[in-house]
Amino acid sequence: MVKAGVYLLARFHPAFADTSLWIWSLTVAGAATAVWASILALRQTDLKQALAYTTLMALGTLTLFLGQSDAYSMTGFITFLIVHSLYKAALFMVVGAIDHETGTREVSQLGGLGRLMPITALAAALAALSMAGIPPLLGFIGKELLYAGALDAISAPVLVTAAALAANALMVAVAGIVALRPFWRSSPQTLPKIPHEAPWQMLAGPVILAALGLVFGLAPSLLQNTLVAPTVAGLLGTPDMAKTLTLWHGVNLPLLLSGATLALGGVIYAFHGTVRAWLIATLTRLPAFDNGWDVLIDGLKRFAAALTAIIQTGDLRDYMRWTFLTLLVSLVATGLLRNAFRWNFDLSDMSFAVAAILVVTAMAAVTATRATSRLMVVIAIGVVGVGVAMIFITFGAPDVAITQLLVETLSVILVATVMLKLPRLYEGGKNPFRAGHALIAVGLGGTMTLIMMGVVQGPLDLRLTTFFEQSAWVDAYGRNIVNVILVDFRALDTFGEIAVVAVAGIAAYALLRATAYHKKGEGK
Repeated sequence: MVKAGVYLLARFHPAFADTSLWIWSLTVAGAATAVWASILALRQTDLKQALAYTTLMALGTLTLFLGQSDAYSMTGFITFLIVHSLYKAALFMVVGAIDHETGTREVSQLGGLGRLMPITALAAALAALSMAGIPPLLGFIGKELLYAGALDAISAPVLVTAAALAANALMVAVAGIVALRPFWRSSPQTLPKIPHEAPWQMLAGPVILAALGLVFGLAPSLLQNTLVAPTVAGLLGTPDMAKTLTLWHGVNLPLLLSGATLALGGVIYAFHGTVRAWLIATLTRLPAFDNGWDVLIDGLKRFAAALTAIIQTGDLRDYMRWTFLTLLVSLVATGLLRNAFRWNFDLSDMSFAVAAILVVTAMAAVTATRATSRLMVVIAIGVVGVGVAMIFITFGAPDVAITQLLVETLSVILVATVMLKLPRLYEGGKNPFRAGHALIAVGLGGTMTLIMMGVVQGPLDLRLTTFFEQSAWVDAYGRNIVNVILVDFRALDTFGEIAVVAVAGIAAYALLRATAYHKKGEGK
């Protein structure tokens, strides 16, 4: 679940990878998150809290490399995602076993558990070695790929490499704190509970996950074609772009960076007490981010309450007004930013039939806005729908026209039947003019018209048209392309639409029956 946001970023990557905003926002945010979370992880004394911050570090690292577009970064991204899933889940369950057996997660109170909990210690060691990126664990392969991707980064190779080096070095120190100190340091004091090995049900998970980190490290080809290569192909949009997962790439700069990571992480681990004391002293002098966060959340709540009071009035007209106004502002802003509003039409070749249909449709639309009777409104809107159907027929789309006519006919009949039971539309028989409603309606209609004109004038992508023309008879044995699309190529969509109509019909039937029972009860 914690990777759901990263997954969403990965899905958006093919669409936005070439934009500078995407590259720099993910690079800066990912780098800052990875380094800052690693620093906070080093400050913790609760093993679970330390691991929680390492998860934040991993999410920042994944985001950092999603801001790149080279094959090494994408291969490193998916490999590190797998690496983190294996070692993090294993270590979390190890900490759970420690807490269950000793009654504490405070690293300062733990020690000497290696002899009492040897299987737990083994699982912790394997997972921590992968977390630190030590061969032959899968974590080493992932770290090498990340460094190769950092050196090829399109945004800022120095920034990406420095952030990856700092975060990884701090993770080496945290891995040592989580996996070494509770098991191989002498116990400093009496524990709340007398520890012993956890039951096999608690050990199976971390042992299997930690062992998988070793298995995939020794045989990375098991992941190459099953997970890594397909994911990289999806991210880059080109097959066969994934880099090869292997333990040995020769002596190169990523290998030297791996060595520097282990050396720096070892130094931080050796002087962990001094470093942690310095961090605490330094962080306490910084602004209280927790208080600022609380103020931000309170402000958002007040803003949401004020906005709700404006929008959620209980009046359907207000709901429609705000909905259409939001849509209008969004369309106008997008059209202006994308330069989508173009008027380059020559109406001189319009036929008399089309012009007549447009005039009648426009008159019906105006009539609907000025009518004082609900029935007249429904009839006028029905005429607008018939006019649209006539346009479809004029331009050679009889199937769509028939559907439109059926919908309009049924709508007029059903709505008109219901209208007989409703009170008058306007008391006194006068239709008041609402300038705000008129502006929104004209603005939205005009904006949609300009957008459609821009779409029609732009180049038409015929790839889907060509595909359906070529495949309708060959794959579905049908010559009516529209029917083939609905029945074969979009069968699930069509089924969904039928299901929606069926559910609506059942709901309407249930509502009518409930009303009938209510009236029957009143009669008694």
